[in-house]
Amino acid sequence: MISQIFKDARAARPEVARLSDAKRNEILLALADAIAPEAEAILSANRMDCDRMEEGNPLRDRLLLTPGRLEAIASDIRNVASLPSPLGRVLSRCTRPNGLEIKRVSVPFGVIGVIYEARPNVTFDVFSLCFKSGNVCMLKGGRDAENSNLAITELIRKVLISKGVTPDAVNLLPSTHEAAGELLAAVGYVDVLIPRGSRRLIDFVRDNAKVPCIETGAGVVNTYFDKDADLKKGSDIVVNAKTRRVGVCNALDCLLIHSARLGDLGSICSGLGAKGVLIYADPRAYSALEGSYPSDLLRHADAESFGKEFLSMAMSIRTVDSLQEAVEHISEYGSGHSEAIVTENPDAAAFFQREVDAACVYVNAPTSFTDGAQFGLGAEIGISTQKLGARGPMGLEEMTTYKWLIRGDGQTRP
Repeated sequence: MISQIFKDARAARPEVARLSDAKRNEILLALADAIAPEAEAILSANRMDCDRMEEGNPLRDRLLLTPGRLEAIASDIRNVASLPSPLGRVLSRCTRPNGLEIKRVSVPFGVIGVIYEARPNVTFDVFSLCFKSGNVCMLKGGRDAENSNLAITELIRKVLISKGVTPDAVNLLPSTHEAAGELLAAVGYVDVLIPRGSRRLIDFVRDNAKVPCIETGAGVVNTYFDKDADLKKGSDIVVNAKTRRVGVCNALDCLLIHSARLGDLGSICSGLGAKGVLIYADPRAYSALEGSYPSDLLRHADAESFGKEFLSMAMSIRTVDSLQEAVEHISEYGSGHSEAIVTENPDAAAFFQREVDAACVYVNAPTSFTDGAQFGLGAEIGISTQKLGARGPMGLEEMTTYKWLIRGDGQTRP
């Protein structure tokens, strides 16, 4: 069964690649319009998945679909449809002394495999980005979102059929470990594989995949509150970065605070306390918060408190004595995802952005903005933390490769 899915996906590749951009946009807009009429079926399937997951599980927020989230998904799909096609772009061209005309042009990868966990919205995101960029997508979702992914994939395939396009432009593999193993070994069927999920999943895919892999990374995210930071601005940034959505990879995990600002720490963290955030603080930060932060939400930090992706209403705080020390902490404990500085000092901001090695480096803005839609990409297929190829939010442009086109007039090589 799985081998046939691979064959069907590979066979669909030429048809999907040949579609005009107008036809792709027509189908994406039809899909966006079809979400509202089918919302109850999707939400019903999602409730079945959510009912199987414990209320306190930090992945539950990622799993949950709501009418509002479905509306946002439809809006993202329309945004993708409105973007210029990433295909056929001339990336470079030249005419050699011998008269050969050489140009480099963007083309689809072919079949893109994505393996992900409890994120049913990813099913929509991946399809829209892959389809707009002329790719077939091969999806392997987690068991936690099995019913949701089935309902979403069925809707996408129904829209494709209604528009006279092969439904094999999107393929959903069974949510089993065996299917994951076959996807990782699908040489000749899958052109590139993208894992999206926990550090454990990403490491497993990177270490075991036989097909080329683009590594998306877990987000161990830090924000440095500089000695020259604005208190109100910084407090709002910290609260938004931590509490907007705790189960996502761009959520704040560690606040680094300059020792000169410890007197403001209670004010900085007041919004966190109001939202019930558990803080693991180093000795100096603990002393600064003791008596002003809820005692039941304040803990002493240990060696495990730093370099940890919490994915919950919890975070750590570490005191540093300089900007350099903050950068060194990020170098040791960060994951190369998203890092931020709050400062009114332009020299400090420039130093931080130059020295911090991460896909996204912010000044006076929360890391919650690390998102394809927020970056104007329409949507994203993941956040890449690698340096070879795609880095940061992966939108349409990152869903293409290129080929060289050479035109001559009888030249021969001496």
